[in-house]
Amino acid sequence: MTAKQKQEELGKVLWDIANDLRGAMNADDFRDYMLSFLFLRYLSDNYEGSVKKELGSDYPILAKEDKRTPLSVWYEDNEEDIEPFEKQMRKKVHYVIKPEYLWASISELARTQHNDLLSDLQDGFKYIENESFESSFKGLFSEINLDSEKLGKTYTDRNKTLCKIIKSISDGISEFSTDSDTLGDAYEYLIGEFAAGSGKKAGEFYTPQQLSTILSEIVTLDSQNPKAGKKKKLNRVLDFACGSGSLLLNVKSKIENQEGGGTISRIYGQEKNITTYNLARMNMLLHGVKDSEFEIFHGDTLKNEWDILNEMNPAKKYTFDAIVANPPFSLRWDASEAMGENFRYKNYGLAPKSAADFAFLLHGFHFLSDEGTMAIILPHGVLFRGGAESRIRTKLLKDGNIDTVIGLPSNLFFSTGIPVCILILKKCKKDDDVLFINASEHYKKEKRQNILREGKDGEANDIQKIVETYQNRPEKIERYARRVSMEEIEKNDYNLNISRYVSTAIAEVKIDLKEVNEKLADIEKKANKSLKEHNKFLTELGLETI
Repeated sequence: MTAKQKQEELGKVLWDIANDLRGAMNADDFRDYMLSFLFLRYLSDNYEGSVKKELGSDYPILAKEDKRTPLSVWYEDNEEDIEPFEKQMRKKVHYVIKPEYLWASISELARTQHNDLLSDLQDGFKYIENESFESSFKGLFSEINLDSEKLGKTYTDRNKTLCKIIKSISDGISEFSTDSDTLGDAYEYLIGEFAAGSGKKAGEFYTPQQLSTILSEIVTLDSQNPKAGKKKKLNRVLDFACGSGSLLLNVKSKIENQEGGGTISRIYGQEKNITTYNLARMNMLLHGVKDSEFEIFHGDTLKNEWDILNEMNPAKKYTFDAIVANPPFSLRWDASEAMGENFRYKNYGLAPKSAADFAFLLHGFHFLSDEGTMAIILPHGVLFRGGAESRIRTKLLKDGNIDTVIGLPSNLFFSTGIPVCILILKKCKKDDDVLFINASEHYKKEKRQNILREGKDGEANDIQKIVETYQNRPEKIERYARRVSMEEIEKNDYNLNISRYVSTAIAEVKIDLKEVNEKLADIEKKANKSLKEHNKFLTELGLETI
């Protein structure tokens, strides 16, 4: 079994556990419990592995029937060394976990149906939030209510439920590796499955992996010359509506796993929903991203509540080499007069109150570096709607900032069936044209939704075709892509409706009516001749003619 197959198998095992255990509990609620326990399992395994290396021959070897954790035994025997040991571990793995809060300790309480499981788990979560890491992760488990009646009416009932959930997870994943790749990908798989079960709510935290791949591939290519391939280094990467953080992790993966490797200095994300914000922080750590390598901020992007993005000194302004985003579509927002003076919107005007799409776009674009690339998923309306949106779109086009428009099939999201587009923006664009890619008819229809094909089992690779078309920027691909001059776009009043420039319609074959008429006349002539001959034979035979 390949590593990828193992990851998928683990994801399926965990999803089966979730379906079996959640009963009548809402999928969103159970998701938060399950993912938090997986997170604790990963932190514990990663920490214990590092502890074993650090202690070397001093690491306690316990008998099989001894259910204590080796670290708890070492703590009992080395009380005076605990403080310097933990200080060293903070340097090595950036966090510490007390022995009693390790997954092995918690799962043993679950196995024995111990009455202290719930209280120890609460204490453990608080410890991780406030003391495990050098940087604060306060509120990391704020939405995990272990006292909720959804788990049971009494403490005893809730404790029993938690014992069952944790024992099932522990047994289910005992045969699998819990390295950051395996468990991280299984975590992503679960997020996707929970998103499918959440329907419209899924739009709050989940970008389908295939779209995430397209955005990540594009922003990691050389901005001025995509044909040159991927950049070797990105200074800062931003997703200002980061949801569970999977899009940022995808960008990181594309840079670091390229041939010859690559690096990202720091990852930045912003998320308004508190539950999703916590999910993103867990997701980063679970994928092996150190707490010093990322920063996720809880706040409203449109109000720009993040201090680091409000720096007025141009020399200290934060800029990002890659910006990706899948903000909520056509969100109503407070487009007040005061907001019109905000530095992000002042030169463009405000997006209408009924649709914040361009407000999100301009927010990100303001912080894009001169050599950076921004890719954002938006509804098709931004391409052709009039009024304030038309004025914003026109200025971006005249300034040479819209590089590529990619039209995608409908029904790709769990949260909406509408077709969407990807806008690629730059401040360093060389070409005086816009590349249009009309990929709306390139997909595979499945039960719940449409998917972009990935080239499996000899089928087409819709994702690769989009990325390669962007990268090679061809003059024209019939019924798929075309470079359109600014002169032509200007003639169309800066309307970017994709089908106006790249139609997928198959041209009807022109019919020559004169030629058709001549053929019909010839057929009739031949038919009359045959009829006469036939009647002649009938007459000779003494039969009635027709």
